[in-house]
Amino acid sequence: MVKPEASPIFYSIVYFLLRFVLLAYSVPQTALITQIPGFSGTLPSKHYSGYVTIDESHGKKLFYYFVESEGNPLKDPVVLWLNGGPGCSSFDGFVYEHGPFNFEAANQSDDLPKLHLNPYSWSKVSNIIYLDSPAGVGLSYSKNETDYITGDVKTALDSHIFLLRWFELYPEYLSNPLFISGESYAGVYVPTLAYEGYLVGNGVTDEKFDGNALVPFAHGMGLISDDLFEEVSNACKGNFYQPLGENCESKLAKVDADISGLNIYDILEPCYYDTDTREVTDIKIRLPSSFLQLGETDRPLPVRKRMLGRAWPFRAPVREGIVPTWPQLLNSRSVPCTDDEVATSWLNSAAVRKAIHADEVSLLNFIVHITFRKQLPYEFRNQTGSVAGTWELCTGRISFRHDAGSMIQYHKNLTLGDIEHSYSGGSLNICDYFMYTQGYENNLTFLTIKGAGHTVPEYKPREALDFYSRFLAGKPMEIVATRYLGVPILADLGLADEANEYVNGIGWTKFVGMKQPIFIQLTLEFISSLQVNLKLRTEISEGWNQGTGVNVDVVTEPIEVGQDAAGPS
Repeated sequence: MVKPEASPIFYSIVYFLLRFVLLAYSVPQTALITQIPGFSGTLPSKHYSGYVTIDESHGKKLFYYFVESEGNPLKDPVVLWLNGGPGCSSFDGFVYEHGPFNFEAANQSDDLPKLHLNPYSWSKVSNIIYLDSPAGVGLSYSKNETDYITGDVKTALDSHIFLLRWFELYPEYLSNPLFISGESYAGVYVPTLAYEGYLVGNGVTDEKFDGNALVPFAHGMGLISDDLFEEVSNACKGNFYQPLGENCESKLAKVDADISGLNIYDILEPCYYDTDTREVTDIKIRLPSSFLQLGETDRPLPVRKRMLGRAWPFRAPVREGIVPTWPQLLNSRSVPCTDDEVATSWLNSAAVRKAIHADEVSLLNFIVHITFRKQLPYEFRNQTGSVAGTWELCTGRISFRHDAGSMIQYHKNLTLGDIEHSYSGGSLNICDYFMYTQGYENNLTFLTIKGAGHTVPEYKPREALDFYSRFLAGKPMEIVATRYLGVPILADLGLADEANEYVNGIGWTKFVGMKQPIFIQLTLEFISSLQVNLKLRTEISEGWNQGTGVNVDVVTEPIEVGQDAAGPS
């Protein structure tokens, strides 16, 4: 008698049952977080945390916090998040950007922050690992002081070892897509770890291009006048970060004066000013005079929540050699224009550290840390216990060397000149536009978001989750562009089909009956997508009145479809 063959559905059920069993029993249960101080609700997914030892002989341990996807953890991508700095903790992203919680500051200084679920957490669509790296940063540490002398290549290698050993602990995720992401200085080593792909926010790329970016940016954002921009351009011949003559130096001094007091993480907001940021450490790095007044405003209020990583001092790009961290650059434990008291109080709580399986602060480490601040010798080679320190946003504990160079050559193509060529018949100043995307070779996409500061998920959490979701799913960004431009906000009105038709080149002459006001009136704006360049003009009828709920007529000129934007024409 011939036995009937099992159907494909049967095998699919068996497969998912097996993966469910693996998920239940493979993960290290000692790493499971069962309660989170400050949070009283029900977690939408499981959280795990702890240490992965990457060098047994040195006792080098990297700390991670793993948040399972709120969607389908068996299938959703695994994303490794790396901080910037160098020397800044990835809990910065966890607390202030795209982590599972929104942190509400406590009324009393001794109380813990109150945690609320974050509706725009990146764990909505992915499993995400927040890693403190290298050793000496955040909650990660080593018992051998030589591990605190590190650099780009060593940091990347240690992160790679971490991933290999992490997957030994969590083998059920081996078949999930793996992406690497990070911000700011992490742009140097994130591409070296790319698997399915990588995502870098405002990343450090190259000495020449990063160093020359400030002056054109300041001009594009209206921070310096057209006349001054022309003067400094003529005097410096495009070389702003390494001026060769007194005339260039004097013009750059005018630029420094005009932008002094600037919040380098978000020029639209004032800057929190810590009085000791004037005390600049004696480090061999070129600092313009305006940096000494960094943070000064008429109203020195801590309006900023925080940022991840950090932007470099004006006209001081990352060069080969020792890269000073913020605490080394400034004799201050704070990062300019930031207020990280919420994260600091939460992560240095004994109850929190116990709940997330982080080592307690050792007395020895506390003493070592204080003496290091005073530039005194330190020694802890013979210790056998934990040397975990207090959590800091960015640490001066490590000595970091930029030794990777420009890792990805085509990152250098993200210059204004290259971007201009993608538009036929005109140049582009990306500072003027609401949203911009550009495709390059090797599947590289450059995307900007209007109104966001250095850390996009902090300033634009909803938009960040939207483009992050599309990136992981391999979807184009067209509806994102439509929404950010405010041309009628079709996706938000449940009109995704109309939005897709609109951005794919099907123009209409009238769109009536909208009962939700359009918040942005456009005159002449551009959209560039990976498929086509679209030029449009939108006119809103004079009968529209924001907030009244009246019907709105939107008249649109036919869309002009340009050349393919897969690369410069």
